Amino acid sequence: MSSRLARSSALTVVALCSTLIVLPAPSAAGATAKSPRVHEIQGSTRISPYAGERVTGVPGVVTAVRVFGKARGFWMQDPKPDNDPATSEGIFVFTGEETPDVMAGDQVRVSGEVSEFYPGGRESGGQSVTQLTKAEWTKTDKKRKLPRAVTLDGGRIPDEYAPPAEDGGDIEPLALRPGDFALDLYESLEGMRTQVEDAAVTGPTTKYDEVWVTADRFENPTPRGGTLYGGYDQQNGARVKVSSLLPAEIQPFPKADVGDKLSGRTAGPLDFDSFGGYSIRATDLGELEDNGLAREKTRKQHKGELSVATYNVENLSPKSEPEKFTRLAEALVQNLASPDIVAVEEVQDNSGPDDDGTVAADETLKKLTEAVEAAGGPSYDWRQIDPADKADGGQPGGNIRVAFLFNPERVSFTDRKGGDADTAVEVTDEDGTPQLSANPGRIEPQNEAWKASRKSLAGEFTFRGRQVFVVANHFSSKGGGDLEGDQPLDGRIQPPARHSEPQRIEQAKLVNSFAKQVQSVDPDAAVIAAGDLNDFPFSPSLDALRADEALTSPMDRLPANERYGYVFNGNSQALDHALTSPGVGWVDYDIVHINSEFHDQTSDHDPSVIRFRP
Repeated sequence: MSSRLARSSALTVVALCSTLIVLPAPSAAGATAKSPRVHEIQGSTRISPYAGERVTGVPGVVTAVRVFGKARGFWMQDPKPDNDPATSEGIFVFTGEETPDVMAGDQVRVSGEVSEFYPGGRESGGQSVTQLTKAEWTKTDKKRKLPRAVTLDGGRIPDEYAPPAEDGGDIEPLALRPGDFALDLYESLEGMRTQVEDAAVTGPTTKYDEVWVTADRFENPTPRGGTLYGGYDQQNGARVKVSSLLPAEIQPFPKADVGDKLSGRTAGPLDFDSFGGYSIRATDLGELEDNGLAREKTRKQHKGELSVATYNVENLSPKSEPEKFTRLAEALVQNLASPDIVAVEEVQDNSGPDDDGTVAADETLKKLTEAVEAAGGPSYDWRQIDPADKADGGQPGGNIRVAFLFNPERVSFTDRKGGDADTAVEVTDEDGTPQLSANPGRIEPQNEAWKASRKSLAGEFTFRGRQVFVVANHFSSKGGGDLEGDQPLDGRIQPPARHSEPQRIEQAKLVNSFAKQVQSVDPDAAVIAAGDLNDFPFSPSLDALRADEALTSPMDRLPANERYGYVFNGNSQALDHALTSPGVGWVDYDIVHINSEFHDQTSDHDPSVIRFRP
């Protein structure tokens, strides 16, 4: 797919999943005027005082034109700004699928209807974009120089991210305070030309030709050039997304990794979309400066060490590209040093995304293990339990599940029948030794906590004569799946509600309870809970998993700025974890950065590995 088509596809999704709100005009003084300036239309809150009104002859200079997708139009800016920093001087004129007959520098007078457009739909919780629709315009003969772009940098962007609203409410009615809050600053610049200079890349180029940069490279930096999301109050307001209004044949979009730089000036009108919030739609793109970020390799485990890894392989099925199997295998062998046990997430069934009733995944796992052997790794065996069709969430028809890979030359697995999609595994006491009633077995799969989500899978292994219990996990998504997802960090509801969190807390309690059951038989038992937990180290979900110190997080021993393995909207964060019981003892923990910081990813998650001596 060409970069232009990729951008067009993204915009088409936005257009089809969005809401256009035309509100009745308020009775505030001045709101009945029919020929306002742009800053009067924008007003000093997030909602225009002219919403629902038709305005005429609004003057402006065209600053940029969008000529692709189903959300075409142009941005214009008032050449005679007012003195109020809260009122934007820019606005978008929406023309639908029609390409407007204007160019940057044209002086125009526009008549149209003022409306509030919610990318992703108002119910998604995002911000709105004030725009003119059903527009008509006239051009003057004389072109003008474009207004100077406002520079975004650490000195301009406030440290505080969002204004507080009562009871986590809507910040739309609040007067903008651009000197106090980052989201207010961006809203006060909506539609205006903005720029970043020598912008550091904190989120790699996506398949839609978008990249995240920071206007303040000193804001919570990671050692590899990213920006760390280290707490609910560390939103990192200097992050901004960059996409391009330039045709790919004129200037191809840069393929950037975290730590790279867009050298020079990147400038364009400031917009908002549902896939990341405030964005510079670039008419000027900085030149890519490659920082040479390298993929990491962990050390090989010693003979007496057991290594356990977790890796989300992102919707892997026989229909995945052959290159994906090759790259996953090479990563397991070369970057992860052939772990003894691997908890694998997002293994799809044999027909992949086809919704045909297939639930078995033996072909998927066979292709993966054969690829590992071809890459010079061990002949992994595997264990897993097929889910009920369409019961575990994820891509419809894909039936993703967790699975174990293990090296039978290093560890043994005692199979016990009885484990299936609906039967709960039990911990029995065999003369003071804990034993699973089914191996592998699912943890309380009928519990409501697992609705539309992957069920955690327990496995009992033996290494050098010592029992080791491993639980593979893939907790419910922040997107919500069939349930309500979390509200966006950059949305109008502040602080954003985490609707998906209660389910993960309940899932964590079940895994915590399982660990306690094992330890009730043997207090020194080695229990490891690993996988994609879809939540942060500082979250209530992880607190529930660690309750009563049944499990602890070896990640906590890493330097704070190294605790990440996933990059979302330019924030480096941790969603994948490996927790251990006290009986495991000292743990060497390593997050192996091979995916999330790179534009050419095999998965969107980085794997991690622990090593210990049972």
